[in-house]
Amino acid sequence: MSRYEKVCLIRADGGRAIRRILDRIGDKWALLIVATLHDQRLRFTQLQQHIPGISQRMLSLTLRHLERDGLISRTVFAEVPPRVEYELTPMGRTLIEPALSLAEWAVEHDPDIERSRREYDDREA
Repeated sequence: MSRYEKVCLIRADGGRAIRRILDRIGDKWALLIVATLHDQRLRFTQLQQHIPGISQRMLSLTLRHLERDGLISRTVFAEVPPRVEYELTPMGRTLIEPALSLAEWAVEHDPDIERSRREYDDREA
């Protein structure tokens, strides 16, 4: 029995918890936001500047999801204009190490994956 199967049996949920969490943190932007907040608090605009290509809408939506999941916190300062800062929660910080491992794996294996994709596409053409 694999570790995955064992975990699913222990939880008795058939892998639903794993799929639900991976769906959230495995989207296009979540891990980039988590990594950007790794050692700093940032305002919305600063976050957007650190993550090329993310739209204001997607940043806002992803921040809301991460806050709802307890991975980041949002602090509003009663100033004029209001200042809002985002940072990782203690639970969010526990995601850094696995995220870095995944990022390193992706960088290491990207050339192999690209080659496999080209070979597959050539065979299918």
